[in-house]
Amino acid sequence: MLDLFNPVIPSTGITPAIFTILVLVSLVLGALISLIHTFRNDYTKSFIMTLAILPAVVCVVILMVNGNIGAGVAVAGTFSLVRFRSAPGTAREIGAIFAAMGTGLVMGMGYVGYAVLFTILTGLAVLVFAGLASESRRNLKKNLKITIPEDLNYSDVFDEVLEKYTKSYRLKQVKTSNMGSLFKLSYEIVLKDSSTEKEFIDNLRTRNGNLEISVSEHQTQSADQL
Repeated sequence: MLDLFNPVIPSTGITPAIFTILVLVSLVLGALISLIHTFRNDYTKSFIMTLAILPAVVCVVILMVNGNIGAGVAVAGTFSLVRFRSAPGTAREIGAIFAAMGTGLVMGMGYVGYAVLFTILTGLAVLVFAGLASESRRNLKKNLKITIPEDLNYSDVFDEVLEKYTKSYRLKQVKTSNMGSLFKLSYEIVLKDSSTEKEFIDNLRTRNGNLEISVSEHQTQSADQL
């Protein structure tokens, strides 16, 4: 057991067996990090897959630079930036990426025991902090869609109602419909109280001419969402 906390890479260099073991353990730990990341969190399939293989990629990079930790971190850091060149990352996603990189870095140095211990400790921390977040608040996060006639100025017509019934709101999208005679507004909102949802919708109806209004559970809008 104690040998796991000593470097497993022999002084003579990396062997195919050691290389295979380190990569496989990195993949297992990456899968564990990915699983923890899904706890009470919005996520996409592509991000989970990337997070699962990231420790193995970093591990291989560190192994191949022959112990030059500075070069290894520089190259691995470049890999991690690929995610943010295509889509903005949330704070939790950034934390998950750094945790995966840390695990891969430790594995690449040959410290299997410390990599496992680091993954377990950071995973428990994520679960604890995510558990402290109010589940009721998560359930209050909604997607709101409002249809309005083309002659209605939508810039501030709903602000009073939104400020009364929501903790926060953000207009995400505006698009035309029905040959331009209608506008469809998409908001991301957090309700103050779920019991006032019907009252909230009724107040909105008085301002949009009783046209269509929908309130749905908030979801990450991505083509590859699970």
